[in-house]
Amino acid sequence: MAAPYLTLEDVAEHELEIKRSRFICAIAPVTTEEAARRFVAGRRRLYGDATHNCSAYVIGGDRLVQKADDDGEPGGTAGTPMLETLLRRGLGDAVAVVTRYFGGVKLGAGGLVRAYGSSVGKTLDLTPLVEMVPARIVFVTVEHVQAGRLENDLRASPYELREVVYGAEVGFRVAVREADLTVFPGWVATLTAGRAEVEAGETVYLRKA
Repeated sequence: MAAPYLTLEDVAEHELEIKRSRFICAIAPVTTEEAARRFVAGRRRLYGDATHNCSAYVIGGDRLVQKADDDGEPGGTAGTPMLETLLRRGLGDAVAVVTRYFGGVKLGAGGLVRAYGSSVGKTLDLTPLVEMVPARIVFVTVEHVQAGRLENDLRASPYELREVVYGAEVGFRVAVREADLTVFPGWVATLTAGRAEVEAGETVYLRKA
């Protein structure tokens, strides 16, 4: 069953200094792996003179896409703790890049793990997060005579109207939070005198109401 997750509304950035090394963390909301890669590439261009630009991202509320990159740091000491911090905090659809400017003092494997994990964790501590909850796309089909009122009421409702398709009948694509799935068909039936066809489709995520 789909579960809620947290994400960001905008890019967040925070800098730490640990034993003279600078750790600059940036975390951004992304919904595709391509967008995550573009963000990582942009940070690497911005800080092209840095010692390392390590990254981690998790895509989707189901978190099926996960990737970590140490960018030259000892294996498992940078990208992995960054990814683990994102997952432990319940993040989805997020990418993190930690830029390091080496300050001359080696931190050791344990110190690197703590530094990279803390960079992500402290940035999240300072960032407002948004809770996303599972929803379903529901297809509603009605006759033209009923479509105008239903569209108006949908736009004024807590349900998210995503598309209206006109044909022999009028079809509506509506995103309905899972918590509302049991009441939505009755709500539509009341508005249409029971003449609408309602069919649930794929799972999506919406901001918690």
